[in-house]
Amino acid sequence: MAEDLKQKTTKGIVWSFINNSTTQLLNAIFGIVLLNILGRADYGMVGILTAFSLVANSIQNSGFVTALINKKDATHLDYNSVFWFNISVSLCLYIILFFCAPFIADYYNEPVLKDLARYYFLGFFIAAFSIVPRAILQKQIKQRELAVMGLISLIVSGTTGIIMACNDMTFWGIATQTMTFNLMVSILSWILSRWKPSFKFSSKPIREMFVFSSKMLVTDIFNQINNNIFSLVLGKIYTKVEVGTYNQANKWNTMGHSTITGVIQGVAQPTFVQVGDDMERLRRAFSKMLRFTSLVSFPVMFGLSLVAHEFIMMLAKDEWESSAHLMHYLCVGGAFLPIATLYFNLIISRGKSDVYMWNIIAQGLSIIGSILVVHALGGGIDEMIISYVCIVIAWIGIWHIFLYQEIRYSFLSALKDITPFCLTAAVAMVATYFITLPFTDFEPTRINYAILLFSRVLLAATIYLGILWLFGANFLKECIGYLLKKKK
Repeated sequence: MAEDLKQKTTKGIVWSFINNSTTQLLNAIFGIVLLNILGRADYGMVGILTAFSLVANSIQNSGFVTALINKKDATHLDYNSVFWFNISVSLCLYIILFFCAPFIADYYNEPVLKDLARYYFLGFFIAAFSIVPRAILQKQIKQRELAVMGLISLIVSGTTGIIMACNDMTFWGIATQTMTFNLMVSILSWILSRWKPSFKFSSKPIREMFVFSSKMLVTDIFNQINNNIFSLVLGKIYTKVEVGTYNQANKWNTMGHSTITGVIQGVAQPTFVQVGDDMERLRRAFSKMLRFTSLVSFPVMFGLSLVAHEFIMMLAKDEWESSAHLMHYLCVGGAFLPIATLYFNLIISRGKSDVYMWNIIAQGLSIIGSILVVHALGGGIDEMIISYVCIVIAWIGIWHIFLYQEIRYSFLSALKDITPFCLTAAVAMVATYFITLPFTDFEPTRINYAILLFSRVLLAATIYLGILWLFGANFLKECIGYLLKKKK
């Protein structure tokens, strides 16, 4: 049984990686095309509305998705009741936001936001139809089906967005791209999950799951506020151009760390739930996932920070150069987000949604407080982001306190799993920077930026893997051995 779970988890990780890497690759391709068509103000307009939509998304699922995944004996009545509850909540939310659109437009002094908001917010209502089918697929660790669904949805929605942008529909094209994606996900999730709702509804499953799900709801809302606080704040105290600059930097940072986070999120929680109360197995499973996350996250995100300038200048118009500066900071913090995700997935799997909730709330209040302090002291966007990154890194220690209470996994053990990969990645990036520094004085063309980028990536990867292999990183050798065994 343990071996079967191991194989199922490994298969899930492979397909989850394919799903997330393909998703981010397509997002990057479509994003690059749009980046060279649209301007910073266009992205800023939609960026202002993103936080409202994401908070509404959190309210519409009300934490029941996580509750369904963690419920071992979920029935059709449970799924059905959650489905109709989500649809009802989503409809009410859209009606509220529809009538709030004029106030949003007045708050940001952008009249066009009224119509754009009413159109853009339709996307989260459409997404409500996919919540339960996707929960079923995730609960069953069917990452292959999720990969197919994401691939098709991205191709259709990305093509739609590009066509509209080429026809001078600017931010309307970005809004339509999001709506089309949600529509395709809803349709395909029903087809792939083979789940069909009935008109039978009971409030009993809602009441039973509410204690857990209500905490997840509050947590998700604060999560979205934490992740989009800069868009909300910058949209008020700065211009929409500066919002667009930040959003573009954060977009590439998010695409980087969410690829890794998505792999972890897709298999960690279901695996921890199935391991159950076997503490020794749970500690081993967490330790291996922590090492795998560190092995991948630090070189990828530190590397993205290293090549941020070449990356932006190679792919986008010159007006986006200021985004690269913000990416340097954001990607350093982004390296620690997949680790935090692994921590709170184990805590949630132990039924401690209240611990997760209060941690996220405290972290969110800390971030908001730091932004207000920096702004009051006359600091700019750079200082705000640096303070945010410091809080994200420091919060790993707080997550560990609660994780230790659950599985008695010591902080020293965590450091042994994390530190070698973090330090090795940092050394590799610093060495690569100074080795390639003499070659940065070149004519600023896209081809030259591309040559420098790929040279730095290749050199950094070689140094990183070389150091690990030289100092006998057993986990790296174990991963390579496993892959060769599977190939054979």
